[in-house]
Amino acid sequence: MALAIRNGDPSLYIAEKIGVVVAIRGGRVDPRAVLDLTGHVTGGSEQGVLGLAFSPDGRFLYVNYTDTSGNTNVVQFTMKAGRADPASRRQILFVQQPFSNHNGGDLAFGPDGYLYIGLGDGGSEGDPQGNGQRLSTLLAKMLRIAPRTAGGYSVPRDNPFVGRPGVRPEIWAYGLRNPWRYSFDRQTGDLWIGDVGQNNWEEIDFQHAGTKGGQNYGWSLVEGDHRYKGSVPRGAVPPIYEYPHTDSVCAVIGGYVYRGTKIPGLRGAYLFGDDCAPPIMALVQVNGRVVQRRTFPISVESLSSFGQDQHGELYALSLAGPVYRLDP
Repeated sequence: MALAIRNGDPSLYIAEKIGVVVAIRGGRVDPRAVLDLTGHVTGGSEQGVLGLAFSPDGRFLYVNYTDTSGNTNVVQFTMKAGRADPASRRQILFVQQPFSNHNGGDLAFGPDGYLYIGLGDGGSEGDPQGNGQRLSTLLAKMLRIAPRTAGGYSVPRDNPFVGRPGVRPEIWAYGLRNPWRYSFDRQTGDLWIGDVGQNNWEEIDFQHAGTKGGQNYGWSLVEGDHRYKGSVPRGAVPPIYEYPHTDSVCAVIGGYVYRGTKIPGLRGAYLFGDDCAPPIMALVQVNGRVVQRRTFPISVESLSSFGQDQHGELYALSLAGPVYRLDP
């Protein structure tokens, strides 16, 4: 479901949907689990352990999962000798989920050192609660927080909605349907968000490094760059790229900008995929506009996520079980 790397550690850490975190060390899966949450996790169709990240210094592991009641939990564990200490568990964030789908679930530390948490609109279909445009809820948002080592979090003072009455200060961006996977370009700091669409359009949103947050990506008034429930909201940010639903595509899986060295022709390209369409796709942007697109003859059955190792090489994860590395 997710891949994370840790500062000063050559291992690759993998989150499994059922509630286990494992490590790939020296090209082999370590049989001893890094963390086992199987008794605390529910694993419905869009549930389970959904996100994984390490603090910038590598001391703490953060896990995003849906508990046995289907609610979102972001928890922190202290790392000891390459494993998470179960006794060190600290609750960072809890969000009640009204439905079982559209949980979001990704976790990523930005170049600024803050933790970004993507949450979907709460589920069902068509955003029945109107969470996409409601700033009083954390659902359908990208959050930006500073986790506390003893549990809980603080809100960065420069978050865009700090001090506004009735608005959750944790919000960094809103109008997102289900930001399943997002990533920061390790070279530029740009943020790329793969936001899963409703019935007609899949979208990729792009945020230049250094922006001050507060972007509205339009859901559920718009789907992609198209009207859905109403008029395009004032100041809404259109996706940098969208593609229509067909019989063979259904849910965008956001990836990474390639910054490795093994495949020089891909450097600077953003690679992504679709849960229902096997080929991996790529695009290149200049000044926020797509200038190149390409589809590669690389098939990944049941693509669920991408990952990036310490050297910038990319990996593709599959719900069928394998973890693939993209090689020349």
